[in-house]
Order: sequence, then structure tokens, then C-alpha cells
Amino acid sequence: MTFRELHYADLPLVLPNAWDVASALALRDAGFPALGTTSFGVAASHGVPDGGRSTRDDNVALAAALHPLGCYLSLDIEDGYSSDPDEVADYVGRLPVDGINIEDSTAEALIEPEVHMAKIAAIKAQSPGMFVNARVDTYWLGERAEVGETLARAARYVEAGADGVFVPGVTEPDVVRALAAAIDRPLNVLPIPGHSPAALAELGVRRVSCGSLPYRAAMHAAVRAATAVRDGLTFPDATPYADMQASLVGYTNDR
Repeated sequence: MTFRELHYADLPLVLPNAWDVASALALRDAGFPALGTTSFGVAASHGVPDGGRSTRDDNVALAAALHPLGCYLSLDIEDGYSSDPDEVADYVGRLPVDGINIEDSTAEALIEPEVHMAKIAAIKAQSPGMFVNARVDTYWLGERAEVGETLARAARYVEAGADGVFVPGVTEPDVVRALAAAIDRPLNVLPIPGHSPAALAELGVRRVSCGSLPYRAAMHAAVRAATAVRDGLTFPDATPYADMQASLVGYTNDR
């Protein structure tokens, strides 16, 4: 199946989000046909906060490093790292990826829909095969967090050429169902506790992004491992060194 077709399968596409080569290899080897990236994980792994267009250069290097993995890749590019549509399109055109996630907020505030529309249209004009997942940040920021406003923005992004719509922060099943029913593109949400992919499919969801959850879970597990050693507790489960080393050797040899 193509990356686009994965959004129209019986169950939603579960997209785990990597932040470096090792995390991407582990997720690929777990059987995921497509990977996303997390701007939070990429930023944090370089010692800077998420947002503020901090991942621009690191994402170029990450996209190149993950390209040889042999699975579909969707890159989180924050707001496109510019307010100029042509600059955003030029940036996306440099990325060897199958899709991008681009948000309609800058500096933790919603931007005008027309600005986001212009970015989407410019990307599609320059890279027509790119799967553009347009993120609507109403619920994520708690700004104009209403179904009507969210749908109005989503409709305009679809009009501009968006291939999918991502509404992070939405958790109420009735709201999810209303959004999915009204948006004429695959709806993407973050995981909702207590809702399996099958349950989300019944609400109309076509893609579930793990977001920064894998990165944050990895940091939590790292602390647990270190404190277990310090406190003389049972060590937590961990991937064997030999397995990770073999995966990295294979990656290096294949490049």
C-alpha cells in the first residue's frame, strides 16, 4: 500500500513518532510500515524546548538519516519554519519524505487561516506528491476550541490542497465523530486513553499519531532503569544490546 492508501485501510494508521535513527530503527523493526517524527523529541534531544522553529536544521539532517530505512516517513515541521509560503515550499521540497505535518500556529498562537492555506497551496504546487497533513491547533492551544471554528479552518485547508487534517488535543468522542463526519479528508488525532484503534475507527478516525508519547515514555523508562540499579531493584525489561547493535550495523551497511 502507498502511504496515502494506508489512511484508508480498515483500521486507522497508527503512526509512531521517532526522534533519531535508533528510535526509528526500533519502531520500524516492530513492524510499523510508516513512521512520523516528533518535534518535541527532536528538540529535546538537542537540548532546546519544542516550538520556536528550533528543529528546522535538525529535521533536514534527520530526514536524510531516516530515508534509507525503507519505510514511509512523515516529518513534523512545526509551522514550516517561516511565514513566507514560498520559503516553506522550498524547505519541504528538500526533504526526502512521503509526508509532512504542518501546524496552523506560531509561537503558541493560532495564525490566520489564509496564511496556512497559502503555505499548503505552495507546498502542493512544488511537491504535488507530498502528503500534507494540515494541523488545526484550536484544541491543542485551547484557543477557539470549538467544533465550528475547527471545521471552518479544516475546510479551508482542504480547499488549499491538504491531504489530511490533524486535530491534536481533541478527546471527546462526540467531538471526534462530528469532526470526522464533516471533514472530507482522513482525520488524524492523538491517542485517546481507553480508545483502541478499532474504537477510534468507529468514530471516523483514519490516523492516530503517537506524538511525543514514545519519547516521554523512553525518558521515563531510562530514569526507572537507573534508579533500579541505584536502589537495588529488579531491572526493567530492555532490548538486548546485541539486537540494537545488529540493527545499527545493518543500517550503516545499507547506507
